[in-house]
Amino acid sequence: MITRKRLATGACGLLAALAVGLFPASATAADGPTAKEPPKVDLVLDVSGSMRATDIDGQSRMVAAKQAFNEVIDAVPDEVRLGIRTLGADYPGEDRALGCKDTKQLYPVGPLNRTEAKTAVATLAPTGWTPIGPALLAAAQDLEGGDATKRIVLITDGEDTCAPLDPCEVARDIAAKGIHLVIDTLGLVPDAKTRAQLTCIAEATGGTYTSVQHTAELSGRVKQLVDRAADPVVNPVATEGAAQCANAPQLKPGLYSDRETFGEHRWYRVDVRPGQELRASVSIAADRAVNNDYGVLLRATTVHGREIVRGAEAGNGRTDVISTGLRYPKAEADGGDEDAEKTAETVCIQVSNSFSAPASVKTAPGMPLELTVELVDGPDEASDAAAFGLGRGWWLLAALALAGLAAGLVWGWISRWRVSVWRTN
Repeated sequence: MITRKRLATGACGLLAALAVGLFPASATAADGPTAKEPPKVDLVLDVSGSMRATDIDGQSRMVAAKQAFNEVIDAVPDEVRLGIRTLGADYPGEDRALGCKDTKQLYPVGPLNRTEAKTAVATLAPTGWTPIGPALLAAAQDLEGGDATKRIVLITDGEDTCAPLDPCEVARDIAAKGIHLVIDTLGLVPDAKTRAQLTCIAEATGGTYTSVQHTAELSGRVKQLVDRAADPVVNPVATEGAAQCANAPQLKPGLYSDRETFGEHRWYRVDVRPGQELRASVSIAADRAVNNDYGVLLRATTVHGREIVRGAEAGNGRTDVISTGLRYPKAEADGGDEDAEKTAETVCIQVSNSFSAPASVKTAPGMPLELTVELVDGPDEASDAAAFGLGRGWWLLAALALAGLAAGLVWGWISRWRVSVWRTN
């Protein structure tokens, strides 16, 4: 006779077996963390004359910024290397040439001495111009070297006053260097022009823009951005595609960044062995004003130009990023020929776009693109894992379906047992 205890034990055992079989011990078998360089953050603070305005919680913008900086300095994680740079802090005169050079490193990027950093901030007083472009260039130099996560947090209350050095173009140039430096911007009580400029700076590097009206908002947001710098990220490897496949860079599996101008074609090469499946995807970001109706094309061809497979996507101006991908499974070598098995096929990957822009928009540097290359052993396994475009999520759905089926069967057995017991009694 089936007892309730035995039935419950059997149900638990069945579900445990399903969990072990469908969800291998990935958590327990995970590799330990590898040593990484400490993340670097440079806080860039506007100390221009307009910071005297008293419109943030009844106090001046400068006082609010100092208070926020002190709170941030207290909360900086120990692993973060923090620096502070100022703009407009020293020159009060009318000489534009001097005013546009007025940026300095108040506290060097490195291990943080909280007392010294607070003392340096306490000396600041609203003074001069707003040379945002020169300050961003200098901050990028502050963060040079190594492969650590790098972040600039710019806090200002107005537009740059040192045109024609456009801060947005400076941000694009920084992004084009492939050093994976993100610029986040915060506008203190910003007007429309300031908001537009700071948004452009942030978007050019994959950063964020935030409008600030209160001291608590400022300190909270800067703390959040500093903490974000300590989060692990995968930095793409900078590469440069060629105008034709013969001269294209050879790529291994990984994430790559590049720049592509309007209407350009760029080529890359990947070696695919028999029995492997090539998966590639590309994303191009419209980091400036572009005309509506555009597209991106990703093609895989032989070295002789024969197209193997392609992926394409079109947009109409409602999205800032457009992406597409492709898959190419290379069949196993016939007859178990070991030499053929070792011979890899060179596949040419072409990335093209059909972006266009008004004549007033600068086309250099090109728009940022990210290219992902993956090689999976065993086309059959790869096809199963990515069925219906779900990638490895297909296994999760299958596991959930089987678990649901098992739970339903167990519940049915329990219900039938309870009915039989009730009828017996």
